[in-house]
Amino acid sequence: MDNNLLIETDTRGVATVTLNRPDVHNAFNDSVIADLHTAYNTLGMDESVRVIVLTGAGKSFSAGADLNWMKRSATFTAAENKEDAMRLSGMLAAIRNCPKPTLAFVNGAAFGGGVGLTACCDIAVAMATGVFSLSEVKLGLTPATISPYVIAAIGERAAQRYFLTGERFDGIEARRIGLVHEIAQTRDEAEMIIEGIIDQLLSSGPVAQAECKSLIQFVAGAEITDELRAETAERIAARRTSAEGQEGLSAFFEKRKPSWSSEQ
Repeated sequence: MDNNLLIETDTRGVATVTLNRPDVHNAFNDSVIADLHTAYNTLGMDESVRVIVLTGAGKSFSAGADLNWMKRSATFTAAENKEDAMRLSGMLAAIRNCPKPTLAFVNGAAFGGGVGLTACCDIAVAMATGVFSLSEVKLGLTPATISPYVIAAIGERAAQRYFLTGERFDGIEARRIGLVHEIAQTRDEAEMIIEGIIDQLLSSGPVAQAECKSLIQFVAGAEITDELRAETAERIAARRTSAEGQEGLSAFFEKRKPSWSSEQ
């Protein structure tokens, strides 16, 4: 992976993926995009992995697209540019659709595609002093590829402001508009918050978590029809009779930890 990423997995099954280009504020190019795509596909299929944390080396989370990569793309044909954009889209989808819980620790600035990476993760924690910007418009561009994920996170109204102005905002505002769930004043506080979230994730059924992710995408924005009601009823019925569901219910009534819990 050309050292673009550092990947470490602890004994609990918590995998930490660190963007490792601090000299360019962890900006991504075609190589980083390919590595992230592979990493999330691989970790997502690894049964020993329970949670995936994404963060950045150095002072920044991610400055978005690498300027040299963007400069090269200006020489591409329309077809080549579309193919290039589709590779970025595929990487974002790999993170969003990963069956494992994904958590972003936004340890510093997140610009452009860095905001997209944040929005693709299930849960996000940021520093209150962090800086965010959907800065594409400042370059005469649009955040098109990341827009489905960012708009799902912050809503249409906030997108109308921040897509159009490209202005910078801090972690407090990022939490207010829904881009991140928690903010911290210090790195120690951030790590404490993240560990608390991880503990909660590790106490839950891994297959149920994967199915919850699928359920959210299926139900979000859908009209409540007879077909939707029938589908959701089928899903809970299948969970109740599944091995994991049976184990969870048995553990509850027997007042013990379920088999997947790290706390036995």
